[in-house]
Amino acid sequence: MSFPIPQVDLDLFLHGDASQQESFIKKLGDAFEEVGFVAVVNHGISADIIEELYFNVKRFFALPIEAKEKCVVEGTAGQRGYTSFGKEHAKHSEIADLKEFFQFGQTIEDLAADDPRALLYPANVDVEALPEFKALLLKAYRAFEKSGGSLLQAIALHLGIGKNYFDDKIKNGNSILRAIHYPPITSEPQNAIRAEQHEDINLITLLVGASAEGLQLLNKKGEWLDITAQPGEIVVNVGDMLQRLTNNKLRSTTHRVVNPSREMWHTSRFSIPFFLHPVSSMDLSCLADCVDASHPLAYKPITAGEYLDERLKEIGLKK
Repeated sequence: MSFPIPQVDLDLFLHGDASQQESFIKKLGDAFEEVGFVAVVNHGISADIIEELYFNVKRFFALPIEAKEKCVVEGTAGQRGYTSFGKEHAKHSEIADLKEFFQFGQTIEDLAADDPRALLYPANVDVEALPEFKALLLKAYRAFEKSGGSLLQAIALHLGIGKNYFDDKIKNGNSILRAIHYPPITSEPQNAIRAEQHEDINLITLLVGASAEGLQLLNKKGEWLDITAQPGEIVVNVGDMLQRLTNNKLRSTTHRVVNPSREMWHTSRFSIPFFLHPVSSMDLSCLADCVDASHPLAYKPITAGEYLDERLKEIGLKK
C-alpha cells in the first residue's frame, strides 16, 4: 500500500512571511507527531550535487572488492569508510541486512586545534580509485548539514524551546553521510531483507532519492506503507534521539527496505541518507515541557555519545 507522506516547502520557512513560516512549522510538527516522516521540497541540496553524488556512489560500489576493502577503517565501528556485507543488523534481529555501505563524517580539518573533538572524530577515507570522491562527499555533507539545521530550527519553534536551541548542539556534530548499495539478489534470501525494520539513532535523517523503490514505514495501525520520494523531494524522518528528547512527542517511526519483486532481483538499489547527529556531549534528558501526568517520563538521562555507543553495539557494528 502506498502512502503520500505530508510535503512541506522549506523555502517558505526560510524566506516566507510570518504566516507562511507559522504554517510550515505547524505542518512539519504535525507530520512528525503523527507520521514521523515528511517530504521536503526546496531543501537547498542542488540537483547537480545529487546527480553527481549518485553517479560516483555507483562507481565506488562497482570497484573490485580488493579496492573497496582498502577503504575499511578498523576500530571505528563502521563510522568511516567501507563496511562490507553481513556486518550490520537491526536492533532486534541477528540476521544481517543485505547491504554494503560507505560512511563519511565530520571533518577534523574544520575543527580548531584545541577542540577535543579533533581527537574523537576519525579521519575520512581517501578512495584511491576515485580521487574526487572525498571532496564531493564533503560538499554534499555541508549541504545536508545546512538543510537539516534549518529543519531543526523549525522543530525547535514547534516545541516552544526557541529557534536556536539545536544550533550549538549540532555545530561540528557527529553527523554521518552514508552511501548504501543493496546488491542484486542471486538466491532465495534466508529470512533476510535489504534492511530489516528499525528506527534511526540520530535526531533526524535526510534521505535524498533512491535508485529503486523499497522503503516502507509502519503506521499506527500496524500497516506497512510504501514511501517513494518524488522528483525534487527529500524524505526526512525523526530519529530516536529526538523522540527521546521530546519524551515520545515526536515519533521515531519504524521503517524498513524490502526486497524487490522476483523479476527485479537482478537489480541493485542505491540510497544516500544523512544521519544528523549532535555533538556527543548533548544531554538527551527529556524536555521538561514534554513531561506531564498524561505523558510521564519515559527515559533515563543519557548523553548523545553514550546513546550512540549503546546503539552501535546493539546493531553489531561495535563490540
